[in-house]
Amino acid sequence: MENIIILSGKAKYTITLDPTVWIFDDRRIDLTTYFSETNERTNELEEYTKSVSKHWDREIMEGAVYPPTLKTEKKYEKEKVLTGSFGIQFQPFLKNAEPDENATTLIIRTATLEQEIPLEIAKDLILGFSDKGKPLSEDGPVHVYFGDGSNKQEPIKYVREFIIK
Repeated sequence: MENIIILSGKAKYTITLDPTVWIFDDRRIDLTTYFSETNERTNELEEYTKSVSKHWDREIMEGAVYPPTLKTEKKYEKEKVLTGSFGIQFQPFLKNAEPDENATTLIIRTATLEQEIPLEIAKDLILGFSDKGKPLSEDGPVHVYFGDGSNKQEPIKYVREFIIK
């Protein structure tokens, strides 16, 4: 139970977060490159349309080609999961909790203190759940990073609960 984090407070729903299963989530973020890359907000429909168009153009020019490296790509992905440092965006969980209109802050309760941040900043939080392929059992279960990476070197650790106020 110490790995479970509750998101509660002024919200329609209370959300239970289990970081141990996020390694299987397609929304996971590689923390080794996330803060060094420029993170541009893109329109998902536009991005999907461009990728389908690119694929369609390639098939017309080259014909349908099946990549011979499919096995090596799967092996690389498996190795990456076993050795990588990953996080996940907090925004989808916050959205699913459906905060009240008058909610303004998020309290991050750790083992030793409480930190209040505005809800607008909380939407950009990244929850780190894995370091070099291992769960954050020593000082976790998650590390909280601000979306701009300003606390990349010293994230918020020992997180126990999120409370919407």
